[in-house]
Amino acid sequence: MSLQNLKSNEGSTKTRRRVARGIGSGLGKTAGRGTKGQKARRQVPAWFEGGQTPIIRRLPVKKGFRNINHKEYAIINMDDLAKFFKAGDEVTPEKLIAVGIISKLQDGVKVLAFGDLDKKLKVSAHKFSAAAKAKIEKAGGEAISL
Repeated sequence: MSLQNLKSNEGSTKTRRRVARGIGSGLGKTAGRGTKGQKARRQVPAWFEGGQTPIIRRLPVKKGFRNINHKEYAIINMDDLAKFFKAGDEVTPEKLIAVGIISKLQDGVKVLAFGDLDKKLKVSAHKFSAAAKAKIEKAGGEAISL
């Protein structure tokens, strides 16, 4: 194999449309632009809409962007843990789904500090807020990051 023998794949390239090269080409004389007028004379950009407000200005502007690496966590609170688990229980994402606190795992489980916890629990989750970790440890439990 050498450089002069390289070829593109079958059907991957098309021949360029040559306009204004005689009537035999099918795009001769007016070169597919119709007859007369501003657009036939190449004096108007393709996006011009005849003076009305262009579509790009009529559409609403959506601000910001969504990070492609953004993670969506299933959220649980202290009051959920206090309501559904007994003292000494081990809380895992699988048990949270089984109990019905969360419906699906998403990108992980995050524990937030809303509510009070007065039971000793061993909580395993992907993320903890600082206040939630402090509340779990204050109740004599353990917060394990997965």
